[in-house]
Order: sequence, then C-alpha cells, then structure tokens
Amino acid sequence: MATTLNKTLPDLSKLEPLDATIIKVDYVLFNEHPADVVSNTTNVADSSNITATIVADDVAKKKFEKDNKTVRGHLLNHMTNTLFDLFINYKSAKVIWDNLEKKYGANDAGKKKYAVGKWIKFQMVDDKPITEQVHEYENLTTDVLNEGVEMCEILQANVLLEKFPPSWSDYRNQLKYKKKNLTLQELISHMRTEEANRLKDEEEE
Repeated sequence: MATTLNKTLPDLSKLEPLDATIIKVDYVLFNEHPADVVSNTTNVADSSNITATIVADDVAKKKFEKDNKTVRGHLLNHMTNTLFDLFINYKSAKVIWDNLEKKYGANDAGKKKYAVGKWIKFQMVDDKPITEQVHEYENLTTDVLNEGVEMCEILQANVLLEKFPPSWSDYRNQLKYKKKNLTLQELISHMRTEEANRLKDEEEE
C-alpha cells in the first residue's frame, strides 16, 4: 500500500486565518520573488540612497517570504493526500498555484480582476522619475489587455492623464484641453519631452 507524508509540518501548524479583508497576500500567487539589488558605484554622495534602496528591498523580500510561507501553507493544508505528496517539495506558492491552474483550469475571472485592480490603483508620484512610472503603467495596461479586456489607446491615455503626480497638474490640464485626443504613445511622447525640459531647467538654475 502506498504511503503518504504526514501533513503535520512546522510551517503548517500555526497558520493565520486567510481573511482577504485583513491579510493582503494574494500577490505572491502572481509575482516572482523580489530580485536582489546589485549596485556598483564609486560615488560616495549616492551611498545613502543605495543603502536606503537595499534596505527597502530587504524589507520587501522578507515580507514576500513571510506571505509566501502563509499562502503555501494554506494551499498544502487544504489538499488531498495525493496532491499534498505531489506539491510538498515546492517552496513557492506561485509555482504550486500555476501548476494547479494548469492541471485543473485557471481562474480567469480572478486573474482578470487582479490585473484590472492593480491598473486602477496605480498612481504616479513626484519622487520617482516619470519615465520609470510610465513604463510601469504600460506594463500594467498590457497585463489588463492580455486578460482579454478591450480598450482603445485613447482611453488608456485618458486614464494615464488622471494619474499624473501633483506637480504635473497644470501640465495635465493643458493636455486635457487640446483639441486632438492623444493616443497612449502620443501622450507618453509628450510626457518624456516635458520631463526632459524640466530636468534641463533644474540644471540651469
């Protein structure tokens, strides 16, 4: 008779209840583990920023690892013995989830809601480069489109307009009153030009 592993493992014994309104951990099912930050510089003036980045990255990694452990534990704890034996050696909740989706069918509605939710919540800020944030918005938009949500580039551009950081509010109003509706790529081109002009003005001051 085939033997199965006992489901009393250390990381399953004290699982927190998964209340979606309190514990926001589902992101580990759709994202890879945060990559290590590698910084090489001889500029002493930038050392504090590099340290802050590494510390922030370390915090993100520790949170991801804790949330991954929680989600992995709950996934394993609710499996039949056969599935449990199959997935016990997988350390990543995402890998387990992806394999379950392939085996039993993906929850398309859940993935679509997650992608759209991230896209809607996205907001640009003043303390990050505009170009970097625009790239993030483009990636989120692509994720939504890949889930089968249809929207034209003009709509994508108008949504991005509403996500401008506070210091860009006057520029946003200028673009809003243009007679021609901008596509997303046209808007991004305008934004890159504006950012370049602002950086040039700062250097000349």
